[in-house]
Formats: sequence, C-alpha cells, structure tokens
Amino acid sequence: MWYLFKKHAALVIGILSSFIYFFFAYEIERTQFNILLIVWFLLFWGYFYFIKYTLSFKHLCILTVVFRVIFLLAIPNLSQDFYRFIWDGRMIYEGLNPYLYLPETFINSGELPIPQAKELYNGMGAMNGSHYTNYPPINQLCFFIAAIISNKSILGAAIVMRSLIIIADIGILYFGSKLLKNLDKNRNLIFIYLLNPFIIIELTGNLHFEAVMLFFLIWSLYLLQKRKWILSAIVFALSISVKLIPLLFLPLFLKWFVIENNKIVWKNLKQLISFYLIIIGSILLFFLPFFSETLISNYTNSVGLWFRNFEFNASFYYLFREIGYLFRGYNEIAIIGKIAPILTVIFLLVLTFFKKNYSIINLVNSMLIVLSFYYFTTTTMHPWYIATLVVLSVFTNYRYPVIWSFAVILSYQAYANTPWKENLWFVFIEYLLVYGFLIYEVVKNKNPLKI
Repeated sequence: MWYLFKKHAALVIGILSSFIYFFFAYEIERTQFNILLIVWFLLFWGYFYFIKYTLSFKHLCILTVVFRVIFLLAIPNLSQDFYRFIWDGRMIYEGLNPYLYLPETFINSGELPIPQAKELYNGMGAMNGSHYTNYPPINQLCFFIAAIISNKSILGAAIVMRSLIIIADIGILYFGSKLLKNLDKNRNLIFIYLLNPFIIIELTGNLHFEAVMLFFLIWSLYLLQKRKWILSAIVFALSISVKLIPLLFLPLFLKWFVIENNKIVWKNLKQLISFYLIIIGSILLFFLPFFSETLISNYTNSVGLWFRNFEFNASFYYLFREIGYLFRGYNEIAIIGKIAPILTVIFLLVLTFFKKNYSIINLVNSMLIVLSFYYFTTTTMHPWYIATLVVLSVFTNYRYPVIWSFAVILSYQAYANTPWKENLWFVFIEYLLVYGFLIYEVVKNKNPLKI
C-alpha cells in the first residue's frame, strides 16, 4: 500500500515538476527574481522527495531525461554566455582562430565575419565582447559542432549544444552509476546530481558545459578505479580541455599511484610521471590547431581577469574586502585576488602530502575539499561552478554542495536590478546556509581532514 502511494505521489510530483520546468524554460526572465525564487523552491521540494523516497533506477532515469528534454527548444534565460559560444564556433567554421580576435573589434570596424554577428554581440554584451575567449579547445569543438549543424540560427545552435550537454549527462549517469557500484555504494546516489534542479537549469537550461567536463572527469575516475591509468589520463586531459578546473586536482594523484598497502612503492613513480606527461601532452595536442604566437598571451590574460577584475557572489573575499577598505579604501581585489590562489595552492599541497588519498573515495573526498576551499576564497563565484562540487559529493558523505546548489539562487537577486547590483544581505544568507550545514556535516563526519 505504501509503495503504491509513493509510486503515485512520485508520478504526480514528476508531472507537476515537468510543468514547472516548462514554465521556467519558456516564460521566466532572470529579472523576475520573486517568481524565480518561488519556482526554485517548488522544484527543489520535488527533488528532495525523489531523493528521499527512492524510486526504481528505471523511473529515475526517465525523469532525468524528461526534465532535460523539456528545455530543448528554449533560449537560455539566466545566462548570456551561450552567445559567445555560438560566436566562437562560427569563427572556427569561417576559418578564423577565436583566440586571436575580439568580437568588439569586428563590430566597431563594421566587419561581420560570421552570420548574425550583431545579434550575437548584443546578446553576449559589451563586456564579454571586449575580452578574448577563455574556453579550452574541446569546449571550442562543441561550439564548432553547433556551427556546422546550425550556422544561421541562434536557436538551432542552442539546440545542438543542449543536445551535447544532455548526452554528457547521460554519460555521467552511465559511468557514475558504474563507479558507485564498484565502490559498493547505491548507484541511485548519482541522481543527487542528475535530478538536482540547479544542475538541470544551469547546465541543460543555460548551456554551461560543466556537464561535458564532468562527464570526462567521472569517466576518468572510473577508468582509474579499474586501473586503466593510461586511458584515464587521456580522458582526464579531455576534461581539462573543456574547463580548466580539473587542473587543480592533478597533485592529489600522488599517493594514489605511489602508495600500496600503506607503503611507498617507488617503481610506481614512473607511472605517476607518465600519467602527468600523457595529460600535459594531450592538452598541448588539443591546443595545437589554434597555436599562434599571441595565443598564450591572449589566453592567460583572459583567464587572469577572473582574479584581477571580476567580483560576484564571493564569500570570504567580500569579508576581507570590507576589512581592507578600512585600511586602504580602494582596489582590494588587486591584493586579495593574488593572495587567494596562493592560499589554495598551499592548501592543495597539504592535502596532497598529508591526506591518505590511497583510494578513489579518499581521492574524490580531497577533490571536494580543495575545490570547496578555492570557491570559498575566490573573488568570483558564478552559480554553475557548484556543479562540480555536487557531482563529487555523490561519492562522499557530504551534502553541503546540494544545500549550496539550493541557496545559490539568492545570487540572482543581483539581476533584478538595472543595472545589476548585488545585495550583500542575500549573499550573507546564502553562505550562512552553506557554512551552517558544512559545520554540521564536519561535526557529524568527525574530522574530514583526518590524515
């Protein structure tokens, strides 16, 4: 009787969630913060039901696909980045290197190198159009595929890119569930990621390619768990070549390779070095078609902007910025933006040398901890960055990334203002929820940094 009730309740909630996702995809604008908040709460209510009252693997798979397909014909409504994706893909299609040209240069000179150039530039915004692209080569390949299939329709290109993201999430379902099974965990845990409304909206809906990066990352970890480290290295390089963030994890593999039965096996050091060389070599190979004398300077300058210029939804940075204002009064990002990455590197080295990263579970746990540290100290914390934390948390005992994925909607209050402006009280509430739950979990799990 209880099973039938759960089954029918899940069906009703699934149908209601589908209607809400449809409304979200085709009716809401990001300036409508109050409506956005209500819809967000309703979707997470359904999500927590699906996670708490475990349905069959088959039914959860169906929900995973249906919720994503609903967005197929939608133009992203919470992000403008996809216009730059389309621009880059069409530049490649026209035989132009996207790393060497600024969109604003073409627009200001009256040159239109690609179809719908003005519409794409207006869509991405002047700030985006004034910077060199910072998307790695495999990500550019996805943009290029969209240009090949739909070179004259913005909606058509969005549909192609969204299809690639949906396929990537299905890949995460496949390899993530297999990895969970190999680690003696319930394979249904993968739906903590796959059915999360934040994941569905930010990745499938808003066309952020974290899904493709995470597909390669989870696939790589699966191969590593199977001791297929050569193929794992190649796939890991693919992950980095979609989004650079997995570079942060490279030092953590040290003990996984060189420690066996709590003893150092020096002959395995050769495998570790080979693992790193394959990754670096593969990344360089992926960049090779775009190589030029100015590529490195343009690319590093564009990436560096995130540390030197941009501020959004930050945590400790905002606190230290206010303290800095008391003593200096201006341009605190110039100092703190340089210190935060150094602190992350130091913390990363501590985890590398002093934490027992001998198993995949411990390795993923360290990845989750070090990436959280980086995000807690960064100057710019866009919502979609949290996707990596959510998928990593699936393989650990920590769920604070899920709470963060729920609370991050408060950051969109900034877009309810014209021009956009953050209300730091909303940021405070967001991080109060995140840190409060994190402290609770640290106490419950009893010293997650234990070495």
